[in-house]
Amino acid sequence: MSNAEVPREPQTFALWREAQDTRVRTRLGGIYYLLAWLLTWLFSDTPTELLAWGFTGAVFFALMFALRLLHRLPAKETPQALCTWLDRHWALVLLTALAWGLVHAWALSDPAFASSRLIATLSTVAFSTALAFNFSMRKGRAIAALLLLYLPGLLALALAWREQHAILITLAFFLSYLLLALKRSHREYHNTLTLELELREQQQSLEQLSRTDSLTQLGNRYQFNNLFPVLVANAQRQSESMSLVLLDIDFFKRVNDEHGHACGDACLSAFAERMRQVFRRGSDALLRLGGEEFGVLMPNTSLEQACLLAESFRQALAQHGFTVQDNSLPLTASLGVGCFDPQRDDNAEAFFKRVDDALYKAKGTGRNRLVQT
Repeated sequence: MSNAEVPREPQTFALWREAQDTRVRTRLGGIYYLLAWLLTWLFSDTPTELLAWGFTGAVFFALMFALRLLHRLPAKETPQALCTWLDRHWALVLLTALAWGLVHAWALSDPAFASSRLIATLSTVAFSTALAFNFSMRKGRAIAALLLLYLPGLLALALAWREQHAILITLAFFLSYLLLALKRSHREYHNTLTLELELREQQQSLEQLSRTDSLTQLGNRYQFNNLFPVLVANAQRQSESMSLVLLDIDFFKRVNDEHGHACGDACLSAFAERMRQVFRRGSDALLRLGGEEFGVLMPNTSLEQACLLAESFRQALAQHGFTVQDNSLPLTASLGVGCFDPQRDDNAEAFFKRVDDALYKAKGTGRNRLVQT
């Protein structure tokens, strides 16, 4: 999965990471329950007499293994879908743990398994160790799985206390160790997850900085160059309208020359804020393309709608201007507006040039006007 496909929202990312880790760590684990059962059965004293039970157990553990493999992650990685997937996958893990715990208890209490009793016990130790160190994402569920693996066997040993007390005490001590190890593994897993979330947040912040104009907090030319071709391609593919507004502050050099660059910067910030007030739809992308030139990308917007918004911006700016640092600045802007037309525009570059030509026509014919194309 590419970085673009990884969920960006922290809670969703944490669930996605847990689901990914759970699937990877349980993918092949189920086969060992099947192998452990086959060894416990086939090396028992009377495998032929246990033939029906042997095949039943083999089918059950093979089914659990197959269900783990077939349980794929949800296509829509929403928090609800990921939680549902995790609940169902853990249900398979817990059911398998319970089944093996019962197998272990059976092997400990039935004389028919005297020859393979050690195999069942060692398998229980192996499965529980894997659980403690590899499935600590959900501590409560991992503890439940450990208890399901151990308690049936410990009960069987307790019922034969005189003969089995040494093994019972040893397994009980090992279970207590695994519970402590699970607690530590759980803490380390979530510390690692927290660190990964912090690193992703820093990466997203740096990415946002690289795409944002530091003065106006609008998107910068880099973001425009990445976003504009994508929006044009989407509009062309889906046969939807896509408008572009280019704005240039008239005679901006005079502001810097007469009032200083600090005032000029404040003016650019005020201009950007005025743009946010007019082009405030969630789908509009506002950008500073460089110097005193700005742009607005307007998906699903006709030429008439774009011209209406752009003209209202131009008129309000011409009427009110800005008051910046106690300076009244009667600013105006020239605008070029166009809508993508596959019949006229071969690609995004051709569309941009057409609108840019309209902007320069507005500047060349007196400024403070809008030219549509």
